Amino acid sequence: MFTPKPDWLPDLCSINRLVAVLGVAQLVVLVIALAPVGGNRWGVEDFLSVSAYAAWVALASAVLLCKLRGRIHRLGRWVGRAFAVGVPMAVAGLCAWSLQFLGFGDPQAEAAGTGGGFIGSSMVLTGLIGGVALRYFYMRDQWQAQVQARAKASVDALQARIRPHFLFNSMNSIASLVRTDPVSAERAVEDLADLFRAALGAGDGDATLQQEIELAKRYLAIEKLRLRDRLRVTWKLPEPLPTIRLPKLVLQPLLENAVVHGIAPLPEGGEIEVSIRVVRDRLELRITNPCRPAGAKDAGSGNGNGHAQASIAQRLAFHFGPGIKMTARLVDGHYFCEISLPMP
Repeated sequence: MFTPKPDWLPDLCSINRLVAVLGVAQLVVLVIALAPVGGNRWGVEDFLSVSAYAAWVALASAVLLCKLRGRIHRLGRWVGRAFAVGVPMAVAGLCAWSLQFLGFGDPQAEAAGTGGGFIGSSMVLTGLIGGVALRYFYMRDQWQAQVQARAKASVDALQARIRPHFLFNSMNSIASLVRTDPVSAERAVEDLADLFRAALGAGDGDATLQQEIELAKRYLAIEKLRLRDRLRVTWKLPEPLPTIRLPKLVLQPLLENAVVHGIAPLPEGGEIEVSIRVVRDRLELRITNPCRPAGAKDAGSGNGNGHAQASIAQRLAFHFGPGIKMTARLVDGHYFCEISLPMP
């Protein structure tokens, strides 16, 4: 039977999350060591002992919460949360009692009959830290889920951008070539198939820069059938191409914007320039196209253009992190779209 995953209890089963839990435990130990109580400063042996104790408590608690995650979820939200916080408290209490039972506790505290204070304080401190850590991991999981959902929605919208009229225009162009130029018609059908195949798989994995360029060239070849000499393209590419991976279908929508909002509305057409270069540790990509004057319909970043660029910027940020830069500007009748990405 399928058991739904809890939406309020973070997943602690991954290696990265276990490392994060251990990091939180060691950070707490470091803070306590730098702010000793009662003027008693720790030596190296004290620090290492407490650090090992905190690591065992953190690791055992994380493993137990991982294994019991489904059962905790069935307890309900509030009871489950209390139980989730109680697990590290119980682990801390058991570890503290074991240390005292094995003779590793404070002899003076045991002689004074205050050995139980160590157990109680360990449980309370672990419960507080555990509750805060669980809340932090929960909020982080929610944030990542929202980012992934937005990226998924962007991909879905991107897949729908292969508009019906583009398909109809392409098929009409291909039909007109079937008798006069069957070789070009066959090549156009293959280009169209590759383009739609890429659109359907836009959300699956990533692609190399070379693959993105090849797909963009196939799209431009299809548009060339319709616009003929009105569409001219210049590629300025480095040799060899950088070995960088991108989200699928990033370059083609930008060129589609340049064609639909820039070249197509101009009676005389124009030239699209695609420039890619590596500047220090960053990949710089720029697409330039002529466009109608500002304020005219389809000029610059119209609604469709701006939506596509926002979607691509979001997908790139999800893939590369906050280090990406994407700008667009209209200067002297030319539209510039520029992307700067960190090289791996």
